[in-house]
Amino acid sequence: MADQAALQQKYSSVGQAVSDFAEYGSKIDGIFMDGEKLVLKATVPSKVVENRVWDATKAVDPNYPDFELQLTVSGGDTQPYTIKSGDTLSAVCQKFYGHANKYPEVAKANNVDANNIPVGHTIQLPVLS
Repeated sequence: MADQAALQQKYSSVGQAVSDFAEYGSKIDGIFMDGEKLVLKATVPSKVVENRVWDATKAVDPNYPDFELQLTVSGGDTQPYTIKSGDTLSAVCQKFYGHANKYPEVAKANNVDANNIPVGHTIQLPVLS
């Protein structure tokens, strides 16, 4: 029989990925065993965040035979983000895409200068491959 505590430890980074976006509406709705699989139910605010959580899952185990991720997307495809003091577009991209080098695509999608986005300006982070 599968050990729930061991599986929760194995997949803790997936739960952390959900928690990392709590300020945007992500939340864990439940963690339980279904037979030999650990099931994580969560709500995420956008397809962008959903993709980031799936990336975390595949980083633990590309096949994840002992894990089931049940995600509900509460918003749309894009993720709104309001620029804060000290933000760089590359840092925002690192958080939401796992790659800082996505900033040119985000800048283009928002028709902004990546080096000059005013504090308080809201951009839409698109789904990127």
